[in-house]
Amino acid sequence: MKAKEGVVDFLNKVVTLELTAVHQYLLHAALCKNWGYERLQHEFHELATEEVGHASKLIDHILYLEGTPDVQKLGAVKSGPNVSKLFEENLAFEQEDANLLREAITHAAKVGDYTTRHKLEEMIKETDEHIDWFETQLRAIKQVGAENYLSEQVKKES
Repeated sequence: MKAKEGVVDFLNKVVTLELTAVHQYLLHAALCKNWGYERLQHEFHELATEEVGHASKLIDHILYLEGTPDVQKLGAVKSGPNVSKLFEENLAFEQEDANLLREAITHAAKVGDYTTRHKLEEMIKETDEHIDWFETQLRAIKQVGAENYLSEQVKKES
C-alpha cells in the first residue's frame, strides 16, 4: 500500500524518538543498577523493551506503506547525576514524544490514513502512561524526600 503524503516522514520522526528512548532508558537502567537501585533498573529496562517494540512496529508499518525506514538518526540521549534528574529528563522526553505523536495523528487523519492514525493512537496511550509514571515518581520524591524514596528502590519486588 502506498503511503499518503507526509505520513512516512512523520513515522520516521517517531522512529527516531523511539530509538532514542531505547538508548536513553538503557543508559538510565545501567546507571540505576550502578547506583544500587534494582527496582528502578528493572523499570527502565522494561521501558526500553517497550520502546523497542514501538520502533519495530513503526518500521514494519513504514515498509507496509512502501516507505524506507530511517534508522540512522538518533536524538540526544540525556542523563543526569541522580535519579530525580533522570526522571525530569525522561518526563520532558515523553512530553516531546506525545507532542510529535499528536501532530502525526492529526496529519494522518487529515490525509485519510486511518490505519496509521490508529497505530499512533495506541502508542500515545502508552506515552501518556509514561508521563504519568514520571510525574508520580517526581511527586513522591518531593513528598517523602529523595532519601526515603530511594531507600525503597534498592530491592526489586519478588
